[in-house]
Amino acid sequence: MKLKIKAKGSESFRELGLLIFIAVLCLVFQIRNPKFLTMSNLRDLLTNTAILSILATGMMMVLLTGGIDLSIGATMAFAGMVSSLTVSVHADISPTVSVLQAMSIGLGIGAVIGTLVAYFNILPIIASLRLMNIVRGSTYLVSKGKWVSSYQMSTGFKHISTGTFLGVNNLVVIAVCIYLVYWYFINQTRTGRFVYAIGSNPATADIIGIPRKKIVLIVYAAMGALAGLAGVLWVSKFASAQGDTAVGYEMNVIAAVVLGGVSVSGGRGKVSGILLGSILFGILANALPLINVSPFWQQAIQGVVILLAVISNILIKRGNDRAALRRRAI
Repeated sequence: MKLKIKAKGSESFRELGLLIFIAVLCLVFQIRNPKFLTMSNLRDLLTNTAILSILATGMMMVLLTGGIDLSIGATMAFAGMVSSLTVSVHADISPTVSVLQAMSIGLGIGAVIGTLVAYFNILPIIASLRLMNIVRGSTYLVSKGKWVSSYQMSTGFKHISTGTFLGVNNLVVIAVCIYLVYWYFINQTRTGRFVYAIGSNPATADIIGIPRKKIVLIVYAAMGALAGLAGVLWVSKFASAQGDTAVGYEMNVIAAVVLGGVSVSGGRGKVSGILLGSILFGILANALPLINVSPFWQQAIQGVVILLAVISNILIKRGNDRAALRRRAI
């Protein structure tokens, strides 16, 4: 019990450090450009970070089990393309149906990856990478290499991401709702606790009777469903569906989750952490152009921050492991 409290304390300390770093970073950017902390820019920052935040919840679950999903960018493109093609033919289709269609597509893709990982023991990076290529190619096939433009989309479809609820952009509302549901699932349900157990020690999870394969399948299916949702939100926001939509976006999501303190080896991470990680990644993406940093330097700066976050995670994990060994020796 003491060890568990100590581990939680180190995570809380890390989150406090991340929060302080975000505050200092905001102060620096505000000094460099007074427009940074204006209401209009903060609204843009939250709106632009919403899709990343939605995907971060699913990626956290995948990483907690010790896996990874590199297919989410391709899934976003395919789900977004199919939903926008459907709208271009049936303009009167309900936006809710479009969302459900995209999520169903993503759910199917995620379930395939989950089956390969859980029941065929294929490495997650291999399974998701192969599906990424298949799904990305399928996007070009169904679209025949063409785009779906704004004029081919109905007003209701574009309103999915650009509309507001009680004065708040729909993207932010959806992201907040998903975070609340995910927080409850991962912290208050038995299945959520099983996700942590599987990542911490898969062999022990099997021995004590945790349905590891079933839960891994559920985790990847949920990640796929969120990627499908993100896909329809993406094409609705930008009013454009393309074959190369969200190329490489999975790396941004993984980076945000790692920044939030989720261990890439599984079993450790908090919802509050990935929220801070997503916000930090969004701040970097939003503020660096405002202070006229070259796009090449933007990537380099983001890379350095992510590398430091990974190193920090490793050092914290080693510290916890050493503390555990000392307690066992005593």
